[in-house]
Amino acid sequence: MKQRAHKPLSQEIELKLWLPNPDPSALAKRLARAPVLARRKPSQQLLNNIYFDTPDQQLRQQQTALRLRCVDNGAGTQWLQTLKTGANDSSALSRRGEWETPVAGARLERHALDATPWPKIDPDGRLFASLVPCFATVFQRTLWLVRRRDGSVVEVALDVGYLEADGRRAPICELELELKAGQPAALFDVARDIAVTVAVLPASQSKAERGFLLAQGDLHQPLGAQSPGLSAKLSAVLLAHTVLREMFTQFTTNLNALRTSDDPELAHQARIGWRRFKSGLQLFRNILADTPPPSREALRPLLSCLSELRNLDVALSETLPPLAAVYAMGDGQRAQAWQALMLALAQTTEIQRKAVRYALQEATVGACLLAITQWLESLPATAKNEHAHKGALRHWAKRRVRQWNAQLEQAQQNATTPEGLHRVRILAKRLRYGTQALHNLLPSRLAKQCSRQATELQTNIGATRDLSQAAVLVAQVALDRGVAEFLRGVAVGASLSGA
Repeated sequence: MKQRAHKPLSQEIELKLWLPNPDPSALAKRLARAPVLARRKPSQQLLNNIYFDTPDQQLRQQQTALRLRCVDNGAGTQWLQTLKTGANDSSALSRRGEWETPVAGARLERHALDATPWPKIDPDGRLFASLVPCFATVFQRTLWLVRRRDGSVVEVALDVGYLEADGRRAPICELELELKAGQPAALFDVARDIAVTVAVLPASQSKAERGFLLAQGDLHQPLGAQSPGLSAKLSAVLLAHTVLREMFTQFTTNLNALRTSDDPELAHQARIGWRRFKSGLQLFRNILADTPPPSREALRPLLSCLSELRNLDVALSETLPPLAAVYAMGDGQRAQAWQALMLALAQTTEIQRKAVRYALQEATVGACLLAITQWLESLPATAKNEHAHKGALRHWAKRRVRQWNAQLEQAQQNATTPEGLHRVRILAKRLRYGTQALHNLLPSRLAKQCSRQATELQTNIGATRDLSQAAVLVAQVALDRGVAEFLRGVAVGASLSGA
């Protein structure tokens, strides 16, 4: 194959979207009905890709990806070698350096990397010599090219296929919107038009990142809170952007995994991600007063479904099992009644899990998540002329956490009713999430004290609340009235004792 000149240095700007539709085979037809794509003729390609790294994943650690791709457009095949750098998988909107070169076949070519950053990454060639295949992706790509009146050009790619690593497979069903000309806002404009017809979810992980996770057996592992790596040199708006984006990513990543996994921890971490995000909005409320977030009203049904699912999961796996022997007390009939209860709750839980998945297929949910993503990604633009003063962020963080701590202590003094205790729990969560998010900017002693106090309050009040909630759930499904009455008594006793 004749070698062509290297593609010049360019920045790939791309918006990634997961598609929660349960029927991938019908997606192309549904997408074609979207107003923005309706009168545009699509093309198709079959793409086979091999990703390379060293056995200890040195490229991945440097946010770099190296890929061989075989493109079959029906008229012939072509092999392409692609290097991507600066990948940021913490947001659905990614900006990466990209260098793509035709190569002779299914082998990496060292000289094809000469006009890329590779010589700086691997000056002596040792890294290249240790590269091995890590995983593969195979998918059918349907392409639409959208030219807009403002001059922007967006390539819309529907990818349906699978990831494969070490004998494991995982489905691929996603959209990639790549900016060919214009401003990133064009990506969101096109995505918003598509979201009217097809449900979407912002995708915080690239195929490369998902491939590595699949190879490690961690693809559907719940995503907990991550340290955003804050610096006191950030402007206030960029601080808010960094913290809020990490929180929102926790929410959307666990939502996506919920589509195909029954792990109860996914619903838990999704709810934590959302609560952290809400707390973050309160934390930075004054900083973001001029750029308020979009409405989250469309997420209410989904969040309600998640809450009900989490309550059922907690009852089944945490609250009720330790009480089984106490209720039965060696009586066979009572033991059977308890087993019947647990079976009924398990069935109710599975129905509720399906309800969450149905909620994710609502177009309004995806449109709302897209709007939040666009708002988050637009925040850095408002900080261009903002400069952080020495110590200003640390002072602000300390003052804000102390304010929240004072509010919590005041609420504790007034917590003489169940409603008052519920408010204490909410404020404890808010303080805990805020302290964890700003940990790097806070005095160590203050951070530890507030985090410990908030965690203890949240745990103690939460245990009582979980018992009360379990009693309500059991009353709804119990076939034996005695079981429900027993749990109501346990819940009342725990509430009176302050357990």
